[in-house]
Amino acid sequence: MQQNLSFMLRLASLALAILATGQLQGAPADWPQFRGPQRVGKSTETGLLKAWPHGGPKLEWTTHGLGGGYASVSIAGDVIVTAGDRGEANYVTAIRRSDGQPLWSSKLGQSGAPGWGGFAGPRCTPTVAGDLVFAIGQFGEFACFDAKSGKEVWRKTLVADFGGSRPDWGLSESPLVDGENVICTPGGAQGAIVALNQRTGAVVWRSQEFTDEAAYSSLVPTVLGGIRQYVQLTHASVVGVSAKDGKLLWQAPRKEKTAAITTPVVQGDLVYITSFYGAGCNLFKVTKSGDSFSAEQVYANKEMSNHHGGVIAVGDYVYGYSDGKGWVCQELATGKAVWQEKGKLGKGAIAFADGCFYLRQEDKSGPVALIETSAAGYKEVGRFDPRDRSDKNSWAHPVIAGGRLYLRDQDVLLCYLLKNL
Repeated sequence: MQQNLSFMLRLASLALAILATGQLQGAPADWPQFRGPQRVGKSTETGLLKAWPHGGPKLEWTTHGLGGGYASVSIAGDVIVTAGDRGEANYVTAIRRSDGQPLWSSKLGQSGAPGWGGFAGPRCTPTVAGDLVFAIGQFGEFACFDAKSGKEVWRKTLVADFGGSRPDWGLSESPLVDGENVICTPGGAQGAIVALNQRTGAVVWRSQEFTDEAAYSSLVPTVLGGIRQYVQLTHASVVGVSAKDGKLLWQAPRKEKTAAITTPVVQGDLVYITSFYGAGCNLFKVTKSGDSFSAEQVYANKEMSNHHGGVIAVGDYVYGYSDGKGWVCQELATGKAVWQEKGKLGKGAIAFADGCFYLRQEDKSGPVALIETSAAGYKEVGRFDPRDRSDKNSWAHPVIAGGRLYLRDQDVLLCYLLKNL
């Protein structure tokens, strides 16, 4: 089996390029949704700085007034979109890409902190698709806005309209736009995943055979066994449902007691998942025989126990922060840890561009580091301390688009220049 897995991994880059058809991709310099054009945490940018000067890359502009919360940003054309709490409500806000100046702000829903811990504000990163913006509030409001004016197009509520459930720390999924539909995971007995017409909000299908409660992870579009499908992770299982009609194609049990957050990684016919709170990581091989799918577990271990900073697959390896172990490079096919680095940078989020990883330490004293993408070890080639840090953890994932690095921290967005112009 390992030989077959290694062969599939070598084909992964070609497969991803082929399978991306129909996904929300945008222009090469855009980052229109959570985790980038193909939801894998990677930018296609080239010509970026391979090392940073002392003090880090040049700060091009700073903007304030975005509100509180943990949403990152999405970028399409001349517009940057995010969401945040301001007073009694939370808002989706659009700013100008060139200088961060405000364009519009529209009410999304209720502000505040679901569950314990006082973590107030939206967790969802809005999605930009053509002339529309889609966003989910922490209490389950789901709305569509005109990307140019901010005018509301339609509105739903995941709990009331779809019989969904709100997990302890609120709705955190970032909506997926695929073709004419926008898809999300309200959870519940009526069907955990729902596809809506992106123009009208009308229900296109529900995944009636898949009825897990909602967790915190976001859907991943892919093609497995020649069938386009969406992969999702919940507290009970990892599944694939048909993009055409929501039919349950395969399901593998995988228990997570507290919070399943990290977005699944799909490479060829392999599905990799990881989460914190003792769950660790699992790799499944998905196969199709006739009209039926099956998911065989290849391994389960604790080498990667990612909380919510995300993991990224590059070549034969998965990279990310594993609680208790530090930053980890793990061989995808075997689950073996290739290297671990605990002392140089603390827990945080990860993004990839042009042969390097951008690592953002989450705590309030946390720097941002640039490391080479290598299975040989942790090699840092730059580091700086972002300005205007809040007193909260910087959980928003970093974004790389158009030769810039964007760092959201509650009310503030920083734009750093990553090229010598």
